[in-house]
Amino acid sequence: MKKILLVACAAALFVSCKNTDTEVAPDAAPKKETDTIVKDTVSVTQATDEAEAPEATEAPKEIVVTAAMEKPVAVEYASFGKKIASTQALTADQMLKKYKTLKKGDTISVKFKSRVADVCKKKGCWMSLDLPKGQSAFVRFKDYGFFVPLNATNSEAIVSGRAFVDVVSVDELKHYAKDGGKSQAEIDKITEPEVTYAFTADGVLLSE
Repeated sequence: MKKILLVACAAALFVSCKNTDTEVAPDAAPKKETDTIVKDTVSVTQATDEAEAPEATEAPKEIVVTAAMEKPVAVEYASFGKKIASTQALTADQMLKKYKTLKKGDTISVKFKSRVADVCKKKGCWMSLDLPKGQSAFVRFKDYGFFVPLNATNSEAIVSGRAFVDVVSVDELKHYAKDGGKSQAEIDKITEPEVTYAFTADGVLLSE
C-alpha cells in the first residue's frame, strides 16, 4: 500500500514540474499585439505629417495689385495774342528762381505756366499769376494789343514774353487795386511803391 502511495506522489510531482516548465517566465516580456498597432499608427501619422509638411512650410505668397496707369488728360487752351505752343514752359518754381536773379533794368525772354490768381474785372487788361512762397507775377499785355476774359481767375495760364523786376508807384497800385475790385479801405492802405515781378506777354494760353 505504501508503495502505491509513493508511486502516486512521484507521478503528481512529475506532472507538476512539467506544467511549470511550460509556463512563461515572469521576467520574459510577452509579445503584445498592441505594439504592432501602435507602431503602425505612428507610421501612418508620420506619413501624413510628411505629406502635409510641404504645404505647411510653404512661404506665403505676396499678391501685388498694380493700379492701371491713368492716361494724362489733355488740356485744351484758348489762345490770346501771338500764337504760342504749350510745351517747354517753365514751372512757377523755376520762374521764381529766374526772378530772384534779376535786378531792376534786367529783362529776359521766357515762357512759364501758373495759375491765374487775379484778373482785371473791367477789361481783362492785366492778370496776376501765382508764384511760390506767396509771391506773384503781374502780367500785362504787349501794347495793349489783346485782353483776357474777365472770368479767367483760377485758370491755368501759359504766358510768353519778357520778364523783369519793376517798381510800381502808389498811384498805379491804387489803380490796379480798384480794377481788381478791392474795397476803398484796402485801397487807402496803399501808401508805398512796391517792387514787383513783372511780365509783358505777347502770347497767352488759358485753359478752357
